[in-house]
Amino acid sequence: MVHVGRALPEWVKVCDTRLTSILDQAGSARDMQARRDAWTAFQKNQTTWLNQSRKALQRSLLPRFSNSGSPTSVSGQLELVAEGAIDDQILASRLAMQVLDKSSTELNELRLRVQHLEGRMELPRGDVLLPDVTARILVDQWLDAHMTREAWVLVQDALAPVMAAKLYEAYKAANEFLVASGVMKEIDLQALVRRVPGSRSEGSPVVRRDASAAAATASRAMAPGQRMDGGSAAMPASVPGAVSGMGPGSNFGAGRSGVPSSGMGVHDETRLMTGTSPLARARMRAQGVVGRLKRMLIDRVGGDFEATQLLPPSPRLQQAIQQQVASPSVAAALYVSGSSGMGAVHVERVASSLRQRTAELKQAASTPTEKATIEVVALMFQSILAEERIPPSVRVWFARLQIPVLRVALAEPEFFSALQHPARRLIDRMGSCVMGFESNVGSAALEAEIKRVVQVIEQYPETGRRVFQLVFDEFQKFLSTYLSEQGSASRFVSVAQQVEQKETLSVQYTIELRKLLDEMPVRDEVRDFLFKVWVDVLAVASVKYGLKHEETTALKQVASDLLWAASAKPNRNDRARVIQQLPGLLQRLRHGMGLLGFPTSLQDQHIKSVSDTLADAFMSRTEPISQESLDNLSDRLANLEDYLPANGVGDLDLDTESIEMITGVDASNIEVINQGGSQPNEAMRSWAVELQIGSWFGLDHNGKLNSVQLAWRSERGQLYLFVTNGGRCFLIQSMRVASYLQAGLLVPSEEEALTVRATRDAMAKLEANPERLLN
Repeated sequence: MVHVGRALPEWVKVCDTRLTSILDQAGSARDMQARRDAWTAFQKNQTTWLNQSRKALQRSLLPRFSNSGSPTSVSGQLELVAEGAIDDQILASRLAMQVLDKSSTELNELRLRVQHLEGRMELPRGDVLLPDVTARILVDQWLDAHMTREAWVLVQDALAPVMAAKLYEAYKAANEFLVASGVMKEIDLQALVRRVPGSRSEGSPVVRRDASAAAATASRAMAPGQRMDGGSAAMPASVPGAVSGMGPGSNFGAGRSGVPSSGMGVHDETRLMTGTSPLARARMRAQGVVGRLKRMLIDRVGGDFEATQLLPPSPRLQQAIQQQVASPSVAAALYVSGSSGMGAVHVERVASSLRQRTAELKQAASTPTEKATIEVVALMFQSILAEERIPPSVRVWFARLQIPVLRVALAEPEFFSALQHPARRLIDRMGSCVMGFESNVGSAALEAEIKRVVQVIEQYPETGRRVFQLVFDEFQKFLSTYLSEQGSASRFVSVAQQVEQKETLSVQYTIELRKLLDEMPVRDEVRDFLFKVWVDVLAVASVKYGLKHEETTALKQVASDLLWAASAKPNRNDRARVIQQLPGLLQRLRHGMGLLGFPTSLQDQHIKSVSDTLADAFMSRTEPISQESLDNLSDRLANLEDYLPANGVGDLDLDTESIEMITGVDASNIEVINQGGSQPNEAMRSWAVELQIGSWFGLDHNGKLNSVQLAWRSERGQLYLFVTNGGRCFLIQSMRVASYLQAGLLVPSEEEALTVRATRDAMAKLEANPERLLN
């Protein structure tokens, strides 16, 4: 921990630089204030955080003993979890995973050497060598130093790469020291294998390799969270991009075992998995699958797959690829119009053609790396072609991407291990949108866009990842408008936008009006009427007529007139003016309440309360509101929206009746799922924010299961619109979306991303038949 202790001041400086750099960034008033508060708190408490973190790291090196004097073991114990502890673990786990991405190999070797020295089967869960322990110390001491979780989120992305680099150096230096001291100069590969029933006997020959080759062999690891019995750490079964990592043919408990690639013991990694959000767990599992593929390729083919860029394909292979594209026989199978009438027979013909072209390309390949790349890409596209939830006509268009993807994979080996590679993201995004649609529900436009995307990629074969990134961005823009313009969704998106605008304006008008009236002598009855009734009148008028419409402006003036009428009237001329204007004022109040749909009886109650207050003010001899104050108030009310923050505040109060009242639209075909129910945790709220437009879900509402597609999310992120194939719409507030995710009432239809599933299928085939990789 010497390296970490020395690095702490540098990390503090990184956080300070980050908070200072974002102070002047544009944003809503609330965000800017949050950044200022975070910077101020850090200036005050950074020394405390530094000192407490150093002390906590030192304490972590001390052994813990039980009452009997033996070291304690926390594995398997149940314990109470403090409020906020799960959120803290999520923050720490995100930081730890970025460290593991950079330093898993060095950590693996260090773990084995330390276990050898201490005579352990695995490191204890609280061992400070594990990056999640160090990360948790930093988070805990941050909070103990009276800084917030929200402030930590602001600095984490800047801190992570610096911390990852320093821990990598620390692990590497520790390994070099131990090797120089004679500790496991050679890594015993048998130490990487945990025997399970049915495995080979413990008397098997010991295989050895030098330390520099240990990483490749240690890579035969389980996906994150995987148990030795073939199960997996607890997590929702269906998460965007999630993979089980333990599909058929990949049960490590049946004849194949290993250690987590992160360098942590099984209990450590399972604990890290269960302490993170569903999104984080999904990504960790997906990364486990692509990580296994990369390690297999490195182990069986060589280190070329560790490079970020390879040399161009050999001339012979380049020529073969060009011939494949221009081949009449290939064109006959693949380069067809893509009509929706295609069926399983045509898909099988395409699959057969792809197998043939794969064999021809492998014959033209000059190196094992080229052969392996061709085989893996081919297996991935075989899996995609076999995905029956995708309409056959769309699968054929996907098949046409095999050669462009092969070009990218040959040039950029990271395609196999980087989940965020634009080629993967494009295929996953298109796949998630077509998994649930039916041929009679607006699929023609979506299929046409997929066709256009494929053709653009084919037209620019030499541009590599750039063209994939370009068309991915274009496809995202297409989805943002296409889905919300289909059928009933088009009408209800406009409705939802108006509802969100009305509710947001009500909250914001209340906040600003309260500021205006804080220093004015306003009677309680009038104050309550303005806050509880008139702000809603102004909000509805703003949505219905427009912020600057003369009707909206007139209703704002009513508020100013009411305040003047309700103030003291010691002057005879003012009293005469009130008597003259009162009937018109009350009539305008009724008109405003009519916009809210108030029945006559409710209007009468409010009018009586206001009239009684005005009568009392008429007789009052107290100091009146000055004309200057009233003029200033009228001016501010007339331009009220200029003072409003950019983002909405809090939950929206809406239902079907309020939608019809605000917009005048028949809302009989829209189901409003309002606020209420259980409170979701931070992890679920984060998950809700990252749901992708176009993705399909199973929605269990009021005992009925619906297959729905996320068609639209409001600009402020407060409302989500889900649409069924039949045109039924569900308008759900963001907090309820998170609650439904948490309760399992809203479940993604895809258990894993399309390319992750294709990678897992390819791995299963290669593990069962490894000879095919290079044959």
